[in-house]
Amino acid sequence: MASDKFVSRGGEKLQKAINDFRLTINDKTILDVGSSTGGFVDCLLQNKAKKVYAVDTAYGELAWKLRNDPQVVVMERTNILYLESLPSSVIARSETTKQSQLNKIATLPSVARNDEVKMDLITIDAGWTKLELVLPVVKKFLKPDGMIIVLLKPHYEADKKLLVKGVLPPEIAEQVKNEVIERVKGLGFRVEKEMESPILGGAGNKEYLLLID
Repeated sequence: MASDKFVSRGGEKLQKAINDFRLTINDKTILDVGSSTGGFVDCLLQNKAKKVYAVDTAYGELAWKLRNDPQVVVMERTNILYLESLPSSVIARSETTKQSQLNKIATLPSVARNDEVKMDLITIDAGWTKLELVLPVVKKFLKPDGMIIVLLKPHYEADKKLLVKGVLPPEIAEQVKNEVIERVKGLGFRVEKEMESPILGGAGNKEYLLLID
């Protein structure tokens, strides 16, 4: 969806979290899980991130300006649940949409990998993939003093029978959020801060942002 400042409204959600959580993004290396169009990626770059690894299962969704930004490592067709390591660089970037076969190669991680690549910050907007599955996987990419920002979408975490025309009632959303937080704590993580998203999600669903370490 449209945003005046970022390539998608996701950037506005993350910006509010950065402000409210009083985080400094400048010169940090960041893994963004579920990049899609790149709202989070755009926001991070505008906050002067050093490098952003943009991971998504889809192909061709990341905004063109981000795809061609030298500070962005594009990792399309990549399921975070099966990612073993992060590349220290990429092979190349596509020059034209006509080179469809080359594009497939250009956006893959390089064969030469560095298992020691660690992140200062990880941002997550994983959609249908439940948070309790993603967090244990991304932990191996995080520096000991690193932090995680999560966009929690209760309507994806809840039993689909609870949705009314695609919307999870606000009071149930709050309950689901609290249940997810307890499960996250059960995995050994700490939820340092939480806030409501400044913008409702798809179909008007209530969302939250969590700061985790």
